[in-house]
Amino acid sequence: MAMTAGGGEDEVMSAINITPFTDVLLVLLIIFIILASVIKEPKMPDAKNRDKVKDSQIVVIINDKSEVQIGHDNVDVRDASAKFSQMHTLFPDLKDIIIKADPKAHYGIILQVMDAAKTAGLNEFGLANHIEGTPEGATE
Repeated sequence: MAMTAGGGEDEVMSAINITPFTDVLLVLLIIFIILASVIKEPKMPDAKNRDKVKDSQIVVIINDKSEVQIGHDNVDVRDASAKFSQMHTLFPDLKDIIIKADPKAHYGIILQVMDAAKTAGLNEFGLANHIEGTPEGATE
């Protein structure tokens, strides 16, 4: 005579199914990762310099709206190469420029300005930043 365990309703479940719990946790983790990358913009590293950048007659300023100023003239980035060529004609022995860019300026604009300077024959760049030991507003 064979005996089988009854399938009554009084049996207690001895194993817990954690699959739905794990699925919910993974979805929450993905949501938090996406939110963390969208909400907070990465901070630009502080560039500090111990040495002063050597002086140059050509100073390029790029503001936070990515507007380019070469010398005292506001120039469109597409016309920067012509302006550099004109300045290189005025100062033929000059080979370097200083670029002062706002940290919020688009990196692509800075690269376009550097490329325009290279095409005009100006191939040495000084990037102005905060010099260690000077007041925070001073850049050289």
